[in-house]
Amino acid sequence: MVNQKKAYIFAAIAVMLWATASTSFKITLRYLNTIEMLFYSSLSASIALFIIILFQGKTKRVFKSGKKEIFNSAILGFMNPFFYYIILFKAYTLLPAQIAQPLNFIWPIMIVVLSIPILKQKIPIKSLLAIFISFFGVILISTKGRLFNLRIDEPYGVFLALSSSLIWALFFIINVRNKNDEVIRLFLSFTFGCIYTFILFLPNFSIPPLPGILGAIYIGLFEMGITFVIWIKALKYSSTTAQVNNLIYFTPLLSLVVIRIVIKERILPSSIIGIIFIIFGIILQKRIGDKNVKIN
Repeated sequence: MVNQKKAYIFAAIAVMLWATASTSFKITLRYLNTIEMLFYSSLSASIALFIIILFQGKTKRVFKSGKKEIFNSAILGFMNPFFYYIILFKAYTLLPAQIAQPLNFIWPIMIVVLSIPILKQKIPIKSLLAIFISFFGVILISTKGRLFNLRIDEPYGVFLALSSSLIWALFFIINVRNKNDEVIRLFLSFTFGCIYTFILFLPNFSIPPLPGILGAIYIGLFEMGITFVIWIKALKYSSTTAQVNNLIYFTPLLSLVVIRIVIKERILPSSIIGIIFIIFGIILQKRIGDKNVKIN
């Protein structure tokens, strides 16, 4: 059912919630390590998604999932949330939020890059230009604008943040042809991710401080779980995916506002300009309209 007004409302809510993710990561990491944060957040996401499935009357479909679907979910759950968020959270322990967030946001361009070896796609010259523009933004952010000596203060953190975008792009390519119900698919992936994390978490199990648990629950609900369902709603209400997908590009800029207000990071000009380059490159790539590689 097309209802463009509802589509924009749901999309705007999702974008605003995702814009708080970077700040919530940094605050919660003051109280929890990466494994603890991932366990409690993925557990919260799984519970929230199961409640949504319950209200949607889809519980029987979950328990009737075939062996192939369970196996695929086990693999996808290892990629995301388990591997993806461990790397992303570690990057946030090493980098300022204003650097980690946009470097992770480069995933649409990573999809195009991965399509060359995986999908055997031939990338036109204009796409290569779009990739170059976005990666120039990456360099600008990573070096904090020091383009002449290209010095990176925390190269390992930059590597992890970019690796997280690569993992998400790979996850997207593998998952894009999966036609199963999106919410059930999310629930199964997060449930497996929670199991994997619990295996790592169990040997050093301890009760974390309340602010840490509350932060992880917030992340599980509004970065991982409920917000994806809200975004799916926006896509279903919209007449075309492009009409709401374009709103996602406000996320990194809104994130900078939240980062500045809440955790008081001094926002560098290089971060703002770098984000603009990254977003411009992604939009240019979309306008080129490669028919074989879809990043929406």
